[in-house]
Amino acid sequence: MARTVNQMRQLYAMCATALVMGRADLDGADEVGFDIELPIFTVGQAAELANIHPQTLRQYDRLGLIRPQRTGGGARRYCLRDIARLARAQRLSQDEGINLSGIARILELEEENRQLRREVKRMQSNGEESVFAAGRDGNIVEVQRSNRARLWRNAIRRETRELPGRSSFANRADTGDSRTSSSDDSKSMVLWGW
Repeated sequence: MARTVNQMRQLYAMCATALVMGRADLDGADEVGFDIELPIFTVGQAAELANIHPQTLRQYDRLGLIRPQRTGGGARRYCLRDIARLARAQRLSQDEGINLSGIARILELEEENRQLRREVKRMQSNGEESVFAAGRDGNIVEVQRSNRARLWRNAIRRETRELPGRSSFANRADTGDSRTSSSDDSKSMVLWGW
C-alpha cells in the first residue's frame, strides 16, 4: 500500500513538472485521469516544483492568488491546479513584469476561459440537443436530460388520468364508494410542474 501511494506521488510530481515546463496543461492532465484537485503537495514540494521560494508561496496564499487546501492540523496542501497557477504567476511576474493584482485578474480570467472550453467540449461531445433554462440566480444553465425523465414525460403524454367531477364526489360520499362513478361526463387533467 505504501509503495502504491509513493508511486502515485511520483506520478503527480512528474505531471506537475510537465505543467511547470509547459509540456502539459490541466485539461490534458484531467483527461488522462489525474485528479487536478487532489491536495498532494506540501509547501516545500510545491515551492520546489514551481521554482518559488516558500515565503513567496505563502505570500501568494495570503493575497489569494492560490487557495491551498488544509489538513486537519492546518498544514497547506497544494494540488496540480495550484502548481500550474503558481508557475503561471511566477512567469507573469518575472518575465512580463506584471504586478500581483494584474496576475490575480489574469489567472481568474484564464481559469474562467478553461472552464468555458471544457463546457463547450462536453456539450459538443454529448451528441444530443441541449436544453437550457434560467437558474434562480438569473444565469443560463444547461438542464441535464435523463432517460428516466424522458420516459416519465412520455408516459404522462400517453396516460391522462381523469379526475372525478362534483357529482361523483357526492355519489361516493353518499354511498361510501371509493371508486369514481362511471356516469361522470367531466374530463379534467392535472399536470404537476416544477
